[in-house]
Amino acid sequence: MTEVAAYPLTWELDSLYPHPDHSDFENCLDQMKVSLESLIERVEALPEATASEASAAVWGDFLTDYQAATADLSGLFAFLECHCAEDAYNKHFQVLMARLASIRPLRENIETQLQLTLRDVTDEVLQQFAQADSRLQEIHFFLEDSKRNAKLRLPKDQEILASELAVDGLHAWGRLYDRLSGELKIRVMEKGELVDRSPGQIQFDSPQRTIRENNFYAANKAWATIADSCADALNHLAGTRLTTYKHLPVNDHLDAPLIYNRMERATLDTMWSVITERKHKLVSYLDKKAELLGLSKLCWYDVNAPLPLSGGESAELQYDRACELVVNSFEKFSPDLSQFSEKALRERWIEVENRPGKRQGGFCTGFPVQKQSRIFMTYTNSADSMSTLAHELGHAYHSYVLKDEPFVLSDYPMNLAETASTFAEAVLGEQRLSAAQTREEELQILDGMLGDSVAFMLNIHTRFLFEDRLHKERLDGELTSERFSELMLEAQKEAYLNSLDDEGWNPLFWVSKLHFYISELPFYNFPYTFGYLLSLGVYALSDTFSDQTEFADKYRELLIATGCQLTEEAVANTFGYHLGEAEFWNKSIDIIDRRVDRFLELTQ
Repeated sequence: MTEVAAYPLTWELDSLYPHPDHSDFENCLDQMKVSLESLIERVEALPEATASEASAAVWGDFLTDYQAATADLSGLFAFLECHCAEDAYNKHFQVLMARLASIRPLRENIETQLQLTLRDVTDEVLQQFAQADSRLQEIHFFLEDSKRNAKLRLPKDQEILASELAVDGLHAWGRLYDRLSGELKIRVMEKGELVDRSPGQIQFDSPQRTIRENNFYAANKAWATIADSCADALNHLAGTRLTTYKHLPVNDHLDAPLIYNRMERATLDTMWSVITERKHKLVSYLDKKAELLGLSKLCWYDVNAPLPLSGGESAELQYDRACELVVNSFEKFSPDLSQFSEKALRERWIEVENRPGKRQGGFCTGFPVQKQSRIFMTYTNSADSMSTLAHELGHAYHSYVLKDEPFVLSDYPMNLAETASTFAEAVLGEQRLSAAQTREEELQILDGMLGDSVAFMLNIHTRFLFEDRLHKERLDGELTSERFSELMLEAQKEAYLNSLDDEGWNPLFWVSKLHFYISELPFYNFPYTFGYLLSLGVYALSDTFSDQTEFADKYRELLIATGCQLTEEAVANTFGYHLGEAEFWNKSIDIIDRRVDRFLELTQ
């Protein structure tokens, strides 16, 4: 195994942009505003999209400058997001984020006009138009995608107004949640002392049930103090979207997230249908885990508890050891992925330090101009944290593979983004499983893998059912925080097949799950399940390749295709899967069933 020295715990941001406290950063914001305003004047003067070389040349010049400006804008957002995440109490950073958010409508103005200009262009003319200039031909998919996305645009003047109002409306509700959750303190008992912790520091995977239980109730007590404010935010996020949808040629509230994910409804419906038919196998795992823990049924806070095993890997998994395991596991799949991950870890692209004042959760964000990424998380010395690290490195590798593509072709939908991240987790998990030397070690790894299956097939299904139903009810008016809790409880019992203890549910989950409050994207849930099952199926195909390098290269092809093809096309053109057919999803779930069978066999 590779010998490594200590990996850095905190990231490096100074080389990306001037520090937000410095006047040079505000100058960056001013310059960005000027650049976007200039592009607005130019987009308004663009000629019709025709086969004329002169017309195509004007568009080529414009889109070259547009990509440069929006790449820099994406970097500025990412940079400030990093600072806000690592210092959640910093009011100055929050003010700057609001200021940067006020620039967002300028970009949306440009996108709106681009899309509306292309909306009525026929496919034949669009093809001729792209062929008239090599720069347009290179980004032909972007032109087609812009034409498709025009379906989600209001008439020009209304769309621009809506975008400007969203700064203090739709997106302000998301920022409010970030502030409320970022400032939240959870009071817990540690070593006989009451201490205040940030949400991200609270663990539910302690081997001691009293600690898990106390942490759960302490956390919910804290989340309950902001439940009414979060209900306001959730009501207005959903209400704003639903009002917009009334004026668009969409069928319902699912059309928009499907278009954003470049995905067909048949794919989504087939996926959930197969999961609903097959998820009962996971209940056998949950029941067996409860038995091993000495319980009749698991509670919400028991699902991620470690198994009471002797001889397995210590529950305390130090960060350096986790980095070694991740890098070495990646090496067995792809030296390219392994070398990239080592670079990201060494060059301080990652923030993992467990300290107060950080925002909850984790993310990977990109800096297109610098061709770098940054990863934010809180490492808690657990196998679950190691999986999160692998997950986020998968995202970063995805961006790395696309770093030399045109900027508009490096923007992949969330469902395919989650394929890359969960694929990296699958690589780590399978390598650890194959290297297991004892029954206890194998059980521990299988427990982690099946815990992921529960998360993606039951927990994410809960979130989807909840969000789907709240949008339906929101059509008739605002919901109370109590009603949100009722909907969440109903969704949990349905998604988990009522497999948890009667007193073991978490009706307040809607308050603590930040994904419901992301203003940029609705239904920040089903893409995770999609990506998980797709990554399982793709990883299983490695056995059909005679050479591991060939498989790794094919995987890179898939990642590149995510930026320039529709979801179903990207998968079909690389690995031959047809996502609208149940056969694909069943094959992926077969893998999970085999893991459950092995878990049950080992625990007899």
